[in-house]
Amino acid sequence: MKLTTLDYSIIIIFFLLSLYIGVRASKSAKKSSADFFLSGRNMPWWLLGISMVATTFAADTPGLVTELVRTHGVSGNWVWWALLLTGMLTVFFYAKLWRKSGITTDLEFYELRYSGKTAGFLRGFRAIYLGVVFNVITMAGVCLAGSKIANILLGLSQTETLLYSSIIIVIYSSLGGLKGVLLTDFVQFIIAMIGSIWATIYIVNLPEIGGIQELLTHSSVESKLNLLPDFSNTETLITLFIIPFAVQWWSTWYPGAEPGGGGYIAQRMLAAKDEKNATWATLFFNFAHYAIRPWPWILVGLASLIVFPDLVSINNTFPNLTKEMRGDDVAYAAMMTYLPAGLLGLVLTSLIAAFMSTISTQLNWGSSYIVNDFYSRFINNKASENQKVIVGRVSTVVLMIMAASFSFFLQSAKDVFDLLLQIGAGTGLLFILRWFWYRVNPYSEIAAMIVSFLIAIFFFINNKMVEPILDIKGYWQLIIGVFVTTVVWIIVTLNTKPTDKNTLDQFNQLIFGNESKFKNIGSKIVAFFCSIIGIYGFLFATGNWIYGRTSTALTLSILTIISGIIIQQLWKKKLLE
Repeated sequence: MKLTTLDYSIIIIFFLLSLYIGVRASKSAKKSSADFFLSGRNMPWWLLGISMVATTFAADTPGLVTELVRTHGVSGNWVWWALLLTGMLTVFFYAKLWRKSGITTDLEFYELRYSGKTAGFLRGFRAIYLGVVFNVITMAGVCLAGSKIANILLGLSQTETLLYSSIIIVIYSSLGGLKGVLLTDFVQFIIAMIGSIWATIYIVNLPEIGGIQELLTHSSVESKLNLLPDFSNTETLITLFIIPFAVQWWSTWYPGAEPGGGGYIAQRMLAAKDEKNATWATLFFNFAHYAIRPWPWILVGLASLIVFPDLVSINNTFPNLTKEMRGDDVAYAAMMTYLPAGLLGLVLTSLIAAFMSTISTQLNWGSSYIVNDFYSRFINNKASENQKVIVGRVSTVVLMIMAASFSFFLQSAKDVFDLLLQIGAGTGLLFILRWFWYRVNPYSEIAAMIVSFLIAIFFFINNKMVEPILDIKGYWQLIIGVFVTTVVWIIVTLNTKPTDKNTLDQFNQLIFGNESKFKNIGSKIVAFFCSIIGIYGFLFATGNWIYGRTSTALTLSILTIISGIIIQQLWKKKLLE
C-alpha cells in the first residue's frame, strides 16, 4: 500500500516534535543523574500515570489482544486482565512505601533492606539481570511487533524498520532523560488513543463489516463475544481463568504488573512529588490500562475475523511477510490497511508513538540500573554526575542495539508474553512479603531468581524441540515454575540468617516510622476489592453497552460508581494513608 503526502506529513511532524521535546528536556537532564532518571522528583500524578499507560500501550499490545481475540475470543484477555489484582495491590499497599524510600532506582532497595556483601552482590546482579537481560527480551518483543506493522503498512524490512526507529528513539531518550520520556509519553498517549478509537469506528463501518450490529451477529464473531470463558470447557477455563486468578497474579513478576511494584512503574512512583502523587499515578494507570484502552483493540480483532478468517488469508494478502513474522498478531496491522489517507497517517503515527513510548521507557529504566546500581556502585563509585549521565547515554545506545538484534529470534507477541511470565514465575510472593517479613534475605531473592530463570530457559528450549523432553501444557509449565521456585526460596529463607537487626530497624523506621506496618489495613483491603470491582465493572459495562445489553451495562455502571464513592470516602477520611 502507498502512503500519501498527508500521511507522511503527520508522521514527520510527530518525529520532529519528539526530537524537539528531547532537546528541550536535555537542559534539565544534564544537571544530575537524579534529574536524568527521576526528573528531580517533582512530577505530578497525572503526567506519571499517563506515562505508565503510554509505556504499556506498546506496539505489541494491540497485536497481542488481537491474537487472543482471534484464538480464544474476548475472554482470552483474562490472561492479562487478571493482573489488575497485582496493580491494585501496588496502589494501596506499596506505592506510598516506594516513594517514602527516597531511592533512585528500585534496586537500591536491596542495600536499604538487606545488609552485608550479599546485598551489594544482589543489587549489582539484578541490575544486569533486569536492566539488560530481562529488559532486552521485553524490548525485542516490541521491536518484533513494530517490524511487523512497518512491513505491512510501509513495506519496510525488519532491518530497515529497526535502523530508522532506533536512531530517533535513542536520540531523544539519551538527551532528555526521564523528563523527555514523560513529556513525549504525554503526546504519544493522546495520539495513540485518538488514532485507535477513530480507526476502530472507521473499520467497524467498512462495507465488509457493515456496522456494529452486523459485526456482532456475524457467524465468525458470535462465538467469540463472551466476556467470561466457557465454564464447560475445562481446558479453556484452566488456561484463561483459573490459572491467572489462582496463581499468576500474585506469583509472577511481569513488566508493568510487578507484585509489590517495581521496574519502570517504581521509577515513576519514585519521581512523584510526594506519596499521594505516587499513589494516584498508579491508580490512574491501572484504571486506564484495564478499563479504558482494551475495547478498540478487541473490536478490531473481532472485525479481522470477517476480513481475514484465517492465517492463510493474511499470508496470501501480504506475501512479503517472512515465516518468522506470520501469525494472528499481525491481523491488527493488516486491518489498518483499509484506512483512508490522513487517518492512516494518524493511526500509523499512533502505532509509532506506542512503539517509541515503550522502547524509550525501557531504555531509560535499563540505563538507570546500569548507571546507578552497577557502574557507580561497583566500577566507579567516585563518578561525577556528568560521567553518570554519559554512561547512561552510552548504555541507552547499547541496549537498543541488543534488543533490535534479539528481535530476529522471536516470532509472536504471545511468545514473548509467555516467556516473560515463565521467567518471573514463583518470584512474586517474595516481592510482596519482603517489605513485611523479617526473615526474607538476599539469599531468598538469589535463589528465586536463579531457579525461575533456569526453569524458564528449560521450557523455552524444550518447547522449540521437535520431540520435547517434557510434553505438557503451558499452564502446567507455569505451575511447575511457580511451585518449585516458591518452595526453594522459602526453604532457603528459613535456613539462612535474616538481615541484621540494625539494618532492619533503620529500614522500618524510614518506611513505616513509628506507625504499625499494618496501619489502616482493613480500609486498604476494602479499597483494594472496591477498586477491582469498579475497574472490572467499567470494563464490562463498556462491553455490554457496545453489545447492546442495556440493563447489564447499567447495573455494572452503577456498581462502578458505588465502588468509586467508597474509595473516595475512605481517602477523604484519611483511612488509606
